[in-house]
Amino acid sequence: MLNKLNLNHSIIFLIFCLVLVSLDYFRLNTLLYTCLFLVITIGISHGSLDNLKGKKLLQLYNINNMAYFYLGYVFLSLFVIIFWLFFPSLLLILFLIIASYHFGKEDSEFLCISKGLFFDILFFLKGSIVISAPLIFQKSKTLEIFDTIGMNTELIIFSSDLLVIIFVLLSILSSFIIVSSVRNLYALVLVLDLMAILVLNYFLQPLLAFTLYFCFLHSIRHSISLMYELDKNLTKSIPIFFKKSLPLTLLTGVLFVIIFILLMSEYDVSNSINKVVFIGLAALTLPHITLEYILEKKAEI
Repeated sequence: MLNKLNLNHSIIFLIFCLVLVSLDYFRLNTLLYTCLFLVITIGISHGSLDNLKGKKLLQLYNINNMAYFYLGYVFLSLFVIIFWLFFPSLLLILFLIIASYHFGKEDSEFLCISKGLFFDILFFLKGSIVISAPLIFQKSKTLEIFDTIGMNTELIIFSSDLLVIIFVLLSILSSFIIVSSVRNLYALVLVLDLMAILVLNYFLQPLLAFTLYFCFLHSIRHSISLMYELDKNLTKSIPIFFKKSLPLTLLTGVLFVIIFILLMSEYDVSNSINKVVFIGLAALTLPHITLEYILEKKAEI
């Protein structure tokens, strides 16, 4: 059931992407405010059940006070922001590495792929297409975004076209290796996803391409898996998911808007939105991934 849902989702997403890139309006505009709105609603909602996962984690340690979870979550987020203020390039490189692995793993894990170092490397390479594709198709505009968030764009990983091309080819290869290892019709989802990501980044502005991928592919796929965990009957699980995810989604969205307004007093709209989206997501990604990792390791014991 879940595999079929994800296959249908990928087909619809690819068609959606092909329709968008056929329209001049989307090819010629970044749609900054639209990107911000999508990220703070659909984008961050896929992590809005982390409080339920946090409760589950605390129960494993016989802790009933949720304050410990919220304090730890906020601490990790603040740590990322403070680290970025002092070491922006280092933080952002680490974020790109972690995000690549996260995207590759979460977009594929519904296939019940074997675990181990080899597949972890494949997940990283597969997910790196989200970063390498805009660098090969929209390099100057992508580097402009990196520059606004404090990245040293003269690093060899960004300045070398050959290195970027190698990453793109390795990412494509890793997707096909995963597909061949699963030997399941539903693994073709990964090929459809790859095509959609390449299409988006070839035709659209980098921020818009990333936003569409992050919100309508990555976030929705993760949300579908969360709904499936709540109740295998999606008719019942969808309203449950929205009800449970709404509080943290609203809270995080409001914080993003407040930070955006504050940044607007110092920077222009584009610069402010780039900082809110990418630094904000970096700050949320560390606690989100840490929580997922600990729960996964606990489940293996």
